[in-house]
Amino acid sequence: MKSIVKFLLGAVLIAASISCSREAETVRVDGGLLQGVPSAAEGVTVFKGIPYAAPPVGDLRWREPQPVVPWTGVKVADEFGPIPWQKDLSGMDLYGKEFYSAGMPEMSEDCLYLNIWTPTASIGKYDRLPVAMWIHGGAFDHGYGNEITFDGDEWASRGVILVTINYREGIFGFFGHELLSKEEGAEGRSGNYTLYDQFAALEWVRNNIYKFGGDPDNITIFGQSAGARSVQALLSTPMTKGMIAKAIMQSGGGINPDQQGRESSSEAVWEAGQAFCEFAGYETLEQMRAASPQELLKKYDEFVATGKRIPFGPMIDMKVCGMSFTTAASQNVIPDIPYMIGSTTLDGPQRARDISQFCASREFHNGKPVFDYVFTRKLPGDDAGAFHSAELWYMFGTLDRCWRPFTDGDRELSRMMLDAWTNFCKYGDPAGPDNEVYWPAFSQDAPFRKVWDVSE
Repeated sequence: MKSIVKFLLGAVLIAASISCSREAETVRVDGGLLQGVPSAAEGVTVFKGIPYAAPPVGDLRWREPQPVVPWTGVKVADEFGPIPWQKDLSGMDLYGKEFYSAGMPEMSEDCLYLNIWTPTASIGKYDRLPVAMWIHGGAFDHGYGNEITFDGDEWASRGVILVTINYREGIFGFFGHELLSKEEGAEGRSGNYTLYDQFAALEWVRNNIYKFGGDPDNITIFGQSAGARSVQALLSTPMTKGMIAKAIMQSGGGINPDQQGRESSSEAVWEAGQAFCEFAGYETLEQMRAASPQELLKKYDEFVATGKRIPFGPMIDMKVCGMSFTTAASQNVIPDIPYMIGSTTLDGPQRARDISQFCASREFHNGKPVFDYVFTRKLPGDDAGAFHSAELWYMFGTLDRCWRPFTDGDRELSRMMLDAWTNFCKYGDPAGPDNEVYWPAFSQDAPFRKVWDVSE
């Protein structure tokens, strides 16, 4: 009898312990109660598929993101949300094998979700941990926040909360049209929905991250390729004033006075949108919004086959994007914060020059320090070299997910890059307080560029 009582008492205590653990991992955010799940790393909890805005479907297609739709009960955040509509890239020569060989996850216009990795012990406590919000690349027409390379375990294990986001892409994110602009009102500008999504995600993080142990006043935004261009756009708009503490631009940053940036004019976007609608046979907003995502993608592919295209990317609309990043940086109207900026070998010499000009501009304006780098490691397994996006496996610590025969040297390189990236988020200096990584800030007198490669 006593053994039965002890057994029942033990079961009750275990159940209570589990209940308390789950309660500790439950937070109230915009929308309702949210419960995370244990991640693969000990002491890390991940919250997957958190909605940061209402689904942009139906009448909300091609509108600025609206507030989150509240839910009832506790939402268990154990699955990533659907990804934005895009092409199936699994058949691409290099990137298909490298990043999309497992096929594409579920796609939906209901895609405005983000993911958070945080130390379990910090949930529900105001520990003021640094926060990093990752904006993925993909030429603004593909990619998503839970790609195989992205993971926050190594970041959270180093005391930095990692957030990854989805946002609308392609024709769903950068479609402009005079009818849409009129619908938005006299001040409305259509065509920058991707940027509005990213701003909404940043705003959600700033308003809610303290509940996960994060510091809303210490948010680093960072991105690669189109993600770096997104970072530039968010740095150039007054909408984000005071919201960004640090920024990292990978393989997509820098300034080029000769080109004055790559932002499109609103007129060019609207003209392209009008041409697409004429091609597709759409005459009203109702027709445009009634079309299925598959139909829109198909008709846009046919439109591109005629030699025309919509310029997917930030456009100057005098609202969320008032000027090019080159102009903003040159006029010193971007935030005076620490920056990290770099590229890979195969990004080419022009990218390296653009980065050098940005570094020189910040020094000219007596700005906070800038840390310049180049990733030169030729990845093992083929002759692709240090290609565009090659560094992602390393700075997220996901080498074990890749097919390549990485060496101990690669793993050490990954560890050092993780330390540098997370140190920058913590201190604004990738070397950290103990100078674990030798990486002095850029100066004209000593234009240091950190080289990331394996040791010989």
